[in-house]
Amino acid sequence: MKEVKKQILALRKALHDHNYRYYVLDDPIISDYEFDQSIRELTNLEKQYPEYHDPNSPTLRVGGGVTKDFPTLVHEFPMYSLDNAYSQQELLDWEKRVQKGLGTDEVSYTCELKYDGVSISLTYDCGVLERAVTRGDGTQGDDVTQNIRTIPTVPLELRGDFKERFAVRGEIILPIDGFNKMNEQRIVEGEEPYRNPRNTASGSLKLQDSKLVALRPLQCFLYQMIANRTLFSTQIESLQAAHDLGFNVPKYHTLAPNIDEVIRFITHWEKERTNLPYEIDGVVVKVNDIAQQDELGYTSKSPRWAIAYKFKAASTYATLESVQFQVGRTGAITPVAILNPVVLGGTVVKRASLHNADQIEKLDLYFGDSVAIEKGGEIIPKIISAESSKRSTDAKKVYYITHCPDCKTELVRMAGEADHYCPNNDGCPTQIIGRIQHFISRKAMNIYGLGNETIELLYYQGLLISYADLYTLTYEKLIPLERMADKSVQNILDAIDKSKTIPFERVLFGLGIRYVGQTVAKKLAISFGSIDALAKANFDTLVQVDEIGIRIAESVVEFFDSLSNIQIIDRLKTYGLQLKSQLNNFKPLSNKLEGQSFVISGVFATHSRDEIKTLVEDHGGKVSSSLSSKTSFLLAGENMGPKKRIKADQLGIVVIDETIFLSMIST
Repeated sequence: MKEVKKQILALRKALHDHNYRYYVLDDPIISDYEFDQSIRELTNLEKQYPEYHDPNSPTLRVGGGVTKDFPTLVHEFPMYSLDNAYSQQELLDWEKRVQKGLGTDEVSYTCELKYDGVSISLTYDCGVLERAVTRGDGTQGDDVTQNIRTIPTVPLELRGDFKERFAVRGEIILPIDGFNKMNEQRIVEGEEPYRNPRNTASGSLKLQDSKLVALRPLQCFLYQMIANRTLFSTQIESLQAAHDLGFNVPKYHTLAPNIDEVIRFITHWEKERTNLPYEIDGVVVKVNDIAQQDELGYTSKSPRWAIAYKFKAASTYATLESVQFQVGRTGAITPVAILNPVVLGGTVVKRASLHNADQIEKLDLYFGDSVAIEKGGEIIPKIISAESSKRSTDAKKVYYITHCPDCKTELVRMAGEADHYCPNNDGCPTQIIGRIQHFISRKAMNIYGLGNETIELLYYQGLLISYADLYTLTYEKLIPLERMADKSVQNILDAIDKSKTIPFERVLFGLGIRYVGQTVAKKLAISFGSIDALAKANFDTLVQVDEIGIRIAESVVEFFDSLSNIQIIDRLKTYGLQLKSQLNNFKPLSNKLEGQSFVISGVFATHSRDEIKTLVEDHGGKVSSSLSSKTSFLLAGENMGPKKRIKADQLGIVVIDETIFLSMIST
């Protein structure tokens, strides 16, 4: 038996190596026939000796497992989205922000092609693939491991002896030639051709039968390795290491010593992108030095150290048939152009955003106009101009409405804001329904079983007037309604009851206060600790909180000034929702740094930046992302930019090093 096991392991190792040579290096050393013979031999051995089953065996590349649903898994490391630049000026503006954040002009960059595919996160432990998860909302995604294992350019086992647990970020793409062949076959079979490679790749990952996934010529391009500790000193170094481990890292990337070289790389590939065997929609520019990346950090959505330069979007012409005005949950009115259907970027476009009244006026639109449309960021269609020369003499001009299309209340526009609002918060049906739909959403109260249509039904049946009414629903109220069965009603009631355990920061987000997103809600929950304390906070108190600006503070005060909102919150208290934070129950190791605010910059000898941050908080201090008059200390490590020190001197902030800091918490 030992000899059989050795034979199986040897075959697997050899096949993994041949797979790497064929798909990654494009340098096979055996014929396809020899490869197939080895696969057949291994398959037979695995059937005879099932005790040696391995989910990452090369024989499982052909698929075979059927998945009825794809479980949701939390990402070990959040998958952030990238900010976009659409012009050289926007790129230069980003460079200035980077240099300001680092306090130095000495920054080099890596440039990588932005593949037009589907984001994926692969986790490896002890050198083998453990799981593959789609991007989802950035914090959690769908487990598609079984389907990903069928893609030849995803290594099931790593080369070398790299045992660290880490995640790899990449893009699943469908090469143009493979996409065209798939469509040729579909046409022969009398089927509708697929629209574009990206959407087809995305749909492929959700096929229930992995055998069907294996038949599609999907590829995986990898671009980032992430772990609990810093693995490499530069992005370029990490790309080379990923290639050596067996990952498919495309060769078209470069190290740019300055922004001029970045622009030169972008200009080249904007012209040459049509010569690639796959689709790209831009270039990703990253700060090359990992320590500088750590120092710049992240916003709530994006890394500050990277940006996607998007190539000019595809455009076409369509006829403007009408304009709809949509009411959002906060009362904001959004105009949407209704177009005759046209194909743009492989998808059928029927609607395009008009943004606001100023945009309608700027475009000088008339009904029936031939309008130029493009996809902003190649995702959301927008109108960029109208062909006035082709306009009929009796065409009617498009005007922004003066009253809410739902409740007919006169619209208002606040000074300094682009949007018009319906002020009838408590009586406008669309706003009320929208707030309840937001409250039950996955990122807020996660009350599954209640879809948008069901919320509308419950509202018009008089069962829901606010989200507090959710907690008065009973079996007897729900069962008579259309599409309600015993099991579905019980599931809804169970989900509503379970939502009472949702933590305060998510309840606060679910309340739908304008400008209070997930990140702001969490910050407010930590700072004030309870809904009562937050409700009592005035404008001056709110703006003292780090990163809470004037607009957010005004919105929070306005929300709690509303008697109807206070009454709803009082009801939520009686229903047992979590309106006190557990986040601020943290007890520091000491209060040695109480009342002190630190900005951390540079690289440290004995601790990582995250460890330094934890030490500050463990001893009662606070960490801020930028220097201000409120900062107590600038904790400076190696390679800190000189501009930060200059600003600290100007503000009279004490600059300390790691040794002094450690002595502050040890004495």
